[in-house]
Amino acid sequence: MDYIKRDLEEQIPVLSEKYPCVVVTGPRKAGKTTLLKQLTDEKRSYVNLEDFEERRMAKTEPVLFLQMHPFPVFIDEIQYAPELLVYLKIAVDNGAGPGTIWLASSQIFPELTALCESSADRVALCRLSFLSQHEIYGSGKQTPFSVHLNGLVQRKQNHRAADMGEMYERIWKGAVPAMISGVSGEWPAFYNAFLQTYIERDAGELVSLSDKMQFGDFIRAAACRTGQMLNLHQIAQEVGISDDTARRWLLVLERTYLIFCLYPYQDEKLKRVIKAPKLYFTDTGLAAYLTRYASPEILMNGALSGGILENYAVAEILKSYAFDRECRFWYYRDKEGKEIDLILERDGWLCPLEIKRSANPEQKCTRVFSVLDKASLPRERGAVLCLRSELAAFNSNDLMVPIWMI
Repeated sequence: MDYIKRDLEEQIPVLSEKYPCVVVTGPRKAGKTTLLKQLTDEKRSYVNLEDFEERRMAKTEPVLFLQMHPFPVFIDEIQYAPELLVYLKIAVDNGAGPGTIWLASSQIFPELTALCESSADRVALCRLSFLSQHEIYGSGKQTPFSVHLNGLVQRKQNHRAADMGEMYERIWKGAVPAMISGVSGEWPAFYNAFLQTYIERDAGELVSLSDKMQFGDFIRAAACRTGQMLNLHQIAQEVGISDDTARRWLLVLERTYLIFCLYPYQDEKLKRVIKAPKLYFTDTGLAAYLTRYASPEILMNGALSGGILENYAVAEILKSYAFDRECRFWYYRDKEGKEIDLILERDGWLCPLEIKRSANPEQKCTRVFSVLDKASLPRERGAVLCLRSELAAFNSNDLMVPIWMI
């Protein structure tokens, strides 16, 4: 099994019929090149800017570069030659036809952000994450996760059930396509190579790493706090760097899609809310490797089992919204210790979600949902995401949803 069909696969041709430029971003090894090559026909030229000579020409002779790679074109790893974007924008502004330019990037950088914002009606930006559990284990069409019963019934049909042991095997194995498809080596060797390549190529392009081992220690320290509120000062002290360096390095991890942060829900009617974000890794397999869990069984019984499970559930929900930009994601925690793991803000409603490492969560888990009754937006049905095998309900307002159904 070499190629795994991606949910984004159906969207690229649709966007290419409307927009002159389609940009696909996402972490290294997410499958951006594989996906776009799968959709490329013989008319489209392809160039990868990891090639040093191609990169040199794109940076120093952009006009000649575009003459040698005529439209329609797929330019891979565009982050290596941001200077080229000025000339691509000119082509777009001058009336390039739909689907003329495809770009792929393993990081979000200022020039790319500027292009997408200044030409929003002519540039489509897509995010390709690592594989979702729907792409790996499911069937049918992916839909955004919600607690609406019709949607959950459909998800039950399109997803493969898993008990606690299999869920932790999914979490531990991760979701990098090369690992899942079996084209790469054993789990520890794969993630070791993945991490080394990331530090050398992605992070090395953004910061001067005088001590790459220390940067690796920083990533590991972050992984030990996945699913927790971010305390940069604590991480900086542990690694032996300044708070400013820790802040810069965290930005590198975000810009290269190794991590993402969930920010607290703010509302003027909700008082004493904690303002620190929560930290998550885009791939739980990498988080498990960094925290030295050598097997799914060890992870399932380890001290970080709850945090990495929460990481997995949050990441899977975000993946399900890859094509829906209308939903916003938050968490809630106040100074009294009341916390809601995830809040979906969509269509003027707030949907509270708790994530529990249990097959039989207690109803008292849902009591905290009532704090949102004071918010400006109304609260809809909530749910506890857990490790039970079947969909169930505490009552009409609070459901129990298996994490395998996300």
